[in-house]
Amino acid sequence: MRKAALLSLVLCVAPVAASARPPVVVELFTAQGCASCGEANAYLAKLAQREGVVALTFPVDYWDYLGWSDTFAKPEFTARQKAYVERLELREPYTPQVVVDGHAQAGGLQTEKVDRLVAQAARAPVDPPDMAFIGPRRVDVGSGKPPRGGAEVWVIRFDPREQDVLVRKGDNKGQTVQHRNVVREIERLGVWRGRPTAYRLPQAQEEGLETVVVVQAANGGRIVTAALKP
Repeated sequence: MRKAALLSLVLCVAPVAASARPPVVVELFTAQGCASCGEANAYLAKLAQREGVVALTFPVDYWDYLGWSDTFAKPEFTARQKAYVERLELREPYTPQVVVDGHAQAGGLQTEKVDRLVAQAARAPVDPPDMAFIGPRRVDVGSGKPPRGGAEVWVIRFDPREQDVLVRKGDNKGQTVQHRNVVREIERLGVWRGRPTAYRLPQAQEEGLETVVVVQAANGGRIVTAALKP
């Protein structure tokens, strides 16, 4: 009886584990004040519908001086892009920019190149640590080989709905800019050193957001694994 009761308890609290192959993470850095970003936004909206891809929109704030303050931009999104600029040895941040799995980049209008990068990432050999969501406020990352310099665990929450913004000033004055999967929250949960580790997920600040947890080499490095919270 005790064994049966224990088995029942285990089944009730069994974690929801990520699939063996993590999704490809595609990040678009964009801005409502960027005249060439609308087409890139529309392209990302299509990418977001692909199986095996997590497409994220990160609006940045450094074009606000042109006369229109991006309604979704946050300084931490700009900081994330600048970390990529340094890691990828680029001269400066720009929009629209796409970063694939944290280690390859292309201009947001170079859709054929982005398609190739996504396909390459989907075929690349991987040996990610297991990841499991346990209840609403915890995620566990299993054992594995950490990247040189260590890894960080990030929680990213995004709005999956399509959102259209009418820009009233600046280069895009009078135009409606389409958005999809706009990131609303990003927070570093801690470090991962290759040993099984549990992390506490913060409470979401908005309703209706989806959650993805990313394990990534420190300072804007390659993404080791990622999983969407069910």
